[in-house]
Amino acid sequence: MAGAGKKTNRRAIYEALRRRVLTLDLAPGSALSENELAAELGVSRTPVRESLILLAEEGLVQVFPKIGSFVCRVDPDKVADAQFLREAVELAALEDLPPTLDADLLAELATNLERQRVAEGLEEFFELDEEFHHGLLRLSGHGNAWGTVVAAKGHLDRARRLGLYDARSPEEFVAQHVAIHAAVAAGDVAGARAAMRTHLRAVFADVERIRRRSPELFDTDPTSTPTRRNVVVWE
Repeated sequence: MAGAGKKTNRRAIYEALRRRVLTLDLAPGSALSENELAAELGVSRTPVRESLILLAEEGLVQVFPKIGSFVCRVDPDKVADAQFLREAVELAALEDLPPTLDADLLAELATNLERQRVAEGLEEFFELDEEFHHGLLRLSGHGNAWGTVVAAKGHLDRARRLGLYDARSPEEFVAQHVAIHAAVAAGDVAGARAAMRTHLRAVFADVERIRRRSPELFDTDPTSTPTRRNVVVWE
């Protein structure tokens, strides 16, 4: 039982740090201190170090020997790869919708849209956005595929959040969700696919707009390494 407790604790530390990276609480390019993170989380350095290794394997953290660990800057190529996977899965799922849709699931999606309109804060909206897309996969009978999509889209999620925080409100995204839901409910698969494709690809315009203004958030040279002076400098 003690071993299970340690495993659970390590998983919780990993999930907490991963969420901080994805929500931009730990900003792209920022230095990570094992000691500081351990103190904040109230744990030893060991589970923090192990979690950083896992995040490095996901491409969300970089570890440089004798320099330190850093949150990876957003990689536009990885954003594009994740977007390709997500679009392929979600458009294929729309093609696989049954002739008779589950009325309860369809109503659940409608309720989700109402909650999106009154969401308090962008993080609440982001979570509802995730639930909406997962719900569409469930409607097609492919809800379990969502886990694979989620695991692959760390860089994409950070780009999406940057876009959300850069926008004045998420109203445009809500309107796109409404259009997708209406097409699905009407049995208009072609319309739903077109609306979904436009919706999912909006992130590319966000990336280019934000990258022009804040290039330091994005990875433009995978071979670059930071140096520690009085402050961290990327070269």
